[in-house]
Amino acid sequence: MTRGGDARHILVVQALRAFVYGLGSVLIGVTLADLGLSGLQVGLVLSALIAGTAIVSVILARSGDQIGRRRWYVGLLALMALSGTVFALTDSVWLLVLVALTGTVSTEVVESGPFTSLEQAMLPNAAEGHDPTRLFGTYNTIATLAGSLGALAAIATRWVNVEPQRFLFAYPAAAGAAILVAAGLSKAVEAQTAATAAPRRPLEKSRGIVARLSGLFALDSFGGGFVTQAFLAYWFTEKWGTSTATLGVLFFAVGLLQAGSFQIAVRLAGRFGLLNTMVFTHLPSNALLALIPFAPSQTAAIALVLGRFALSQMDVPTRQAYVVAVVDPEERVAAAAYTNTARYVVRPFGPLIAGPIITVSLGAPFVIAGALKSVYDLGLYALFRQVRLPSSVD
Repeated sequence: MTRGGDARHILVVQALRAFVYGLGSVLIGVTLADLGLSGLQVGLVLSALIAGTAIVSVILARSGDQIGRRRWYVGLLALMALSGTVFALTDSVWLLVLVALTGTVSTEVVESGPFTSLEQAMLPNAAEGHDPTRLFGTYNTIATLAGSLGALAAIATRWVNVEPQRFLFAYPAAAGAAILVAAGLSKAVEAQTAATAAPRRPLEKSRGIVARLSGLFALDSFGGGFVTQAFLAYWFTEKWGTSTATLGVLFFAVGLLQAGSFQIAVRLAGRFGLLNTMVFTHLPSNALLALIPFAPSQTAAIALVLGRFALSQMDVPTRQAYVVAVVDPEERVAAAAYTNTARYVVRPFGPLIAGPIITVSLGAPFVIAGALKSVYDLGLYALFRQVRLPSSVD
């Protein structure tokens, strides 16, 4: 991994943000419950959180390099501070919906909307001639570990006489610290387009490739929506009567496996290539996913879940590195933003469809998800196995 200053700055911002997003993944839901909102109102706020990541990612795709990556970065962090403050103070549903639409109050620690798209474009520039895939591995490992610590920190709300909502002031606190760090980024993270070059659209040469990747990533994300972590907890409770304590230990172990898998993935990619690593670690994880409902015991089901997560996230750093490697450097922001937006837009539909299905068969979502995600893997390999990547990302 590079020791460059820009890389360190991005990783520190990622750690700060992931910590509060992990905290928010617990406390935002608790806060909405404590405010006594109706199911419709809760749905509006949570939908706005997802919609905001897609809306702002599209705006970023169209203007990221025109406005400047560093300006966008600091601006998003400022919005995060403002939005987090509103979440910590208000009980107004419409204010919560409004600030949720900024796309900066995420509860996803690994792939968190416009921030991820921007960082995905800047990291190769910060690699200083080193293999950027290793940097993506470190980037995602830090996100997973910091997010896990943030979720664990939510336990502190039980020990002090302070409303959980007030702990969301962690958002502006982290954003303020992150702005100071982000302000130190050099202009090397900007698009390296010659000053004399004619203005280009955000996506020109790479439009076809990005369109194909976006469609495939949307299919993968749609399939993943059938079996969210919340559904896993529900399935274990319904199927086996699993205790909350057991689920807590299971999901903590899942986080550790994901963090370790990111580091293994970059080593596999160095030997077998980005595409092969993406496809041939993801396919067996999908087979394990489809087998979970057929497990003969709770212990066997837990083993399948752990095996699945040990493999399933290896495609995250490799996918991020692949997207920025397969397009021109000046089109990286748009490529990252559009492909990530494709994932965000379809994500809510999986759970909506899975709801009625589980009334017929509790285990069906596992099989459907495994099948859809396998189609994604096979389609990705078929369409891109002949595409040659540069030996290194600029």
